[in-house]
Amino acid sequence: MTEQQPLRTLEPPTYYANVIAWLRKEEPHAWDWSAAATMGQQASDVRDTMLRDTYRLEPAGHPDAFEACRTAMERLGIEAPCTLYQANDGSMNASLVYVPGEVHLVFFGPILEKLSTDELLALMGHELAHYLLWSMDEREMYRANRVFDHALSYSDAKPAHRETARLLSLHTELFADRGAAVAAGAPGPAVAVLIKVMTGLTQVDPEAYLRQAEEVEGLAGKSRGISHPEIHLRARALKLWWDDDPDLPQWLKKNLHGPLSIETLDLPGQGRLTGMTRTFLARLAGEVGEVSEEIISSLRTFFPDFGEAEEPRLDVADIGVERIDDPTRDYFIALMFDVAMADTDSTDEVMLAGARLASEFGATERLREALRRDLKWSKARIDKLIKKAAAE
Repeated sequence: MTEQQPLRTLEPPTYYANVIAWLRKEEPHAWDWSAAATMGQQASDVRDTMLRDTYRLEPAGHPDAFEACRTAMERLGIEAPCTLYQANDGSMNASLVYVPGEVHLVFFGPILEKLSTDELLALMGHELAHYLLWSMDEREMYRANRVFDHALSYSDAKPAHRETARLLSLHTELFADRGAAVAAGAPGPAVAVLIKVMTGLTQVDPEAYLRQAEEVEGLAGKSRGISHPEIHLRARALKLWWDDDPDLPQWLKKNLHGPLSIETLDLPGQGRLTGMTRTFLARLAGEVGEVSEEIISSLRTFFPDFGEAEEPRLDVADIGVERIDDPTRDYFIALMFDVAMADTDSTDEVMLAGARLASEFGATERLREALRRDLKWSKARIDKLIKKAAAE
């Protein structure tokens, strides 16, 4: 380990805290169920399966692997008996089979032969970080994953469950990459392992790949990974974390989550959009001079306790061009239309307020199209509305 580099502290990803808070509040029964797992039989099954299906490594025959594992465990603060296995799969990779109090690492293909000493430390650190994460805070992160693994085992699992599980997996891998860097004492060996697993090459240049990853940034949009982020995102995320870059939280939000999208909401995102909907409606109503009973009734179809004196707390920046995508902008426009149509005597006034709001969150052109398509307004009428809104 490089002497000048301090050990980094591995903290659970913030996204896990958000999901766990949601489970505690919205699905307490599922959260309580997740604590009821008995691991004794699972541990026995793991040992039996590994003995049948893999080659168990011994320290005398593979001293480098065991030394790297011991060192990585020490640097990550893990104390547990460790067993290493070689699977018969030819693809280069490694994985952890989680059993509380025991470390079981499985290697695939010739990965142990392809890595340098520092890279082997990074590989061990990555897999051991999974164990560390699952063991933290009375196994809360493991429990959260267990809830979603169970939910996704049913064919009628909701899209929000799938998206939440996907994002949990992406954040898990970034945490494990950090563990790889901590074990190796630098991000370079961790990045080199990612490249070698991706390419199968024996010699790679992690610094060159980090420059390549920086070039890619902004071209590909948010991660589309199902269980792992794309390699270029993982490399960049790790470097930003290692450098203590203050922009990392926003970078992760942009490159892992992307703009809030009504079409791909996770469970915390559903809560966010519900709150934004209420504040948007309050802001819209607040822009209208006198809110009629018909409009109040319409607003209460969304929120039964909606009151005339609601505080219009909406920060329009929250629904700005970079914060939400086009389908979500269309959703807010549709909300305008619902309110505007609730009272035909107030339609023009509500639409004028809506047009002013649309200009603030970059949706004027989408409003034009929606007025033409959905309300069949003429071009002249639309132009008059947009011009009047711009003048106020």
